[in-house]
Amino acid sequence: MDNLIEPNENEAKSVDARQELDLRIVRQFRLESDLIWSPCQTPTLGFCVSRHDAIQSFSPEPFWVLQPILEVNGSRRLTLEWERIRSFDQEVALVFQNLIRDEKRARVLSCSKNEKVKQRPQALNTVELMRVASSCLGMSPHHAMQIAERLYTQGYISYPRTETTSYPKNFDLIGTLKRQQSSNHWGAEVTALLAAGICRPRKGQDVGDHPPITPMKPVSIDALDSDSWKIYDYIVRHFIGSLSYDCKLMSTNIIFAIGSERFSCSGKTVVDPGYTAVMTWKLPKDEESVPILAVGTTFEIKELKLLERQTSAPDYLTESEVITLMEHHGIGTDASIPVHINNLEQRNYATVGSGRRMIPTPLGIALVHGYQKIDPDLVLPTMRSAVEEQLTLIAKGKAQFEDVLHHTLEIFRLKLLYFVKNIFSMDQLFEDTFTSLSEAGKNFSRCGKCRRFMKLVGGKVARLHCSRCDDTYSLPRNGSFKLYSELKCPLDDFELLTFTSHKGKSFLVCPYCFNYPPFKDMTKSVGCNACTHPSCPQSLNNNGICGCTDCDSGVLVFDPSSGPKWKLSCNKCDLVLNLFNEAFKVLVLDDNCEECDSQLVSVEYKSDKTKLPNAEVKSKGCIFCSEHLQNLVERGYQMNRGRGRGRGRGSYRGRGRGRDQGRGKSKPKDKMAALAAYFV
Repeated sequence: MDNLIEPNENEAKSVDARQELDLRIVRQFRLESDLIWSPCQTPTLGFCVSRHDAIQSFSPEPFWVLQPILEVNGSRRLTLEWERIRSFDQEVALVFQNLIRDEKRARVLSCSKNEKVKQRPQALNTVELMRVASSCLGMSPHHAMQIAERLYTQGYISYPRTETTSYPKNFDLIGTLKRQQSSNHWGAEVTALLAAGICRPRKGQDVGDHPPITPMKPVSIDALDSDSWKIYDYIVRHFIGSLSYDCKLMSTNIIFAIGSERFSCSGKTVVDPGYTAVMTWKLPKDEESVPILAVGTTFEIKELKLLERQTSAPDYLTESEVITLMEHHGIGTDASIPVHINNLEQRNYATVGSGRRMIPTPLGIALVHGYQKIDPDLVLPTMRSAVEEQLTLIAKGKAQFEDVLHHTLEIFRLKLLYFVKNIFSMDQLFEDTFTSLSEAGKNFSRCGKCRRFMKLVGGKVARLHCSRCDDTYSLPRNGSFKLYSELKCPLDDFELLTFTSHKGKSFLVCPYCFNYPPFKDMTKSVGCNACTHPSCPQSLNNNGICGCTDCDSGVLVFDPSSGPKWKLSCNKCDLVLNLFNEAFKVLVLDDNCEECDSQLVSVEYKSDKTKLPNAEVKSKGCIFCSEHLQNLVERGYQMNRGRGRGRGRGSYRGRGRGRDQGRGKSKPKDKMAALAAYFV
């Protein structure tokens, strides 16, 4: 606190300029949906789409390879590699094969051994942590950073958002290392390293933000969840590895001559594992060892093959590779890189496949191709790089805040005007890519606005689309639909539908009311069984029976479209009661049961199908209290009868009337008052 200095005004202005530019530019290049142009997100998506285009346009090409096999030291066989690598012309490859076909032995031209070094890692920064989390630990960068931040707040690691890869001069490397000696997982390696003396860390880059990511205190594997332990384990091992010695390898390479052609054979072995003793996944795999052969000696050729192979298409970019490209082109920061990648997935621009490879969706592909068709610069990473260069000039005091802001905004203003003027190119591309709703589905019900047929479009979320009005209406999920006697909603004139869920529950739906509730006390996405219309024959007010026996907020509502297998279902939960099977007509009456206050019902059978006592064809009463009707209700309800009646008397009173009324309180005077008492 004694050495505080004035903040750097130029750096602060550079940050302000970045925030203002990002806000104003992204806000203009945005639709009401998630379709946007972003100076960081769009080039990142461009990397994925570019690789996708390369895969789609790839055409495999055959090539031929000469492969001799030698016998060495009696029984050992060596497979040699052709110096020319391959030939894409079969006739040329056959010429080379014929040139050496008659050769019986291969002669050693040289045999060399070289020691190679695999360098220890630099200090750990955020980008490297995200790369390893994705490529080795199977985590998304966004998820990995959430875990790292939690480990930081718990005091197990240092601040995880940093671009620095160099330890400060006064950093206590020995003390931090000693704290890990007690670990059962890497304690032995730490003890051996301290005894031998730590290696001076590799020189990295100090960008002046925060020190590299290091462990702060030890923790047992039982104290953390699986993913948290993986991140902590890697951070500790990386720290130990950065202070360990390089990995040393011995490489052997032999060159052979067969006639006029040259072939080689190589192998390598680990001499000193160095840092790979603790970062075990970095340990090079031992290739088949190659014997030391004297120059000039010859060996018998057992086989001479001409192999035909094909070139293979590149694979989709991994998250790790995308992060590397973003870092290389200066797209995003250590804090924003995982956010940009996560946004591509959340906005359905790309999905993560096996091996955490980023596969662009049809939406993402169409979006990038549309930008490229109108203004290719919008997808290039150089757009962001150019802006960052200008912002760097502000931070260094070489450019004025206002000048950079005006210059950059003017460039994007002109690009926006040009983009809007040529937007038809993107419209056409989207039409070619996606089937329009007007061309999908089948004619189903009439629109209440234009009286034309709307089309039912299936999918995860069923919809009705009116091509004349260009309106789309969502419908209930997980079920089937049918028209209900071509009856219409009295409010909007849309034809009513009967929805039957996979669980057997059914109710009427008005497509318009389902999306745009007509009354303030109605919520979105409810059917006619929750509609508070005072006079509609299909509404809750005219079909409610009593409070639900299984939930505290629902009402058992009669479904007038369910005949002849009549149903009573809750408008909140999944409770369904079957009643009056094969009855000709069932109506909910205005009268209430004197015993339980539920609505009375009227039932009518045909004479040959009646189930009423004494072969009666008509009757009315309470389905819970009238003995001649009780047996015609699903027995599942009668098992809960005591609970149902008690709720009917106390807190549920027919159609939800007087939900909180006690026995001694007076009943509402009319239906609207009863309805208001229920909902209020």
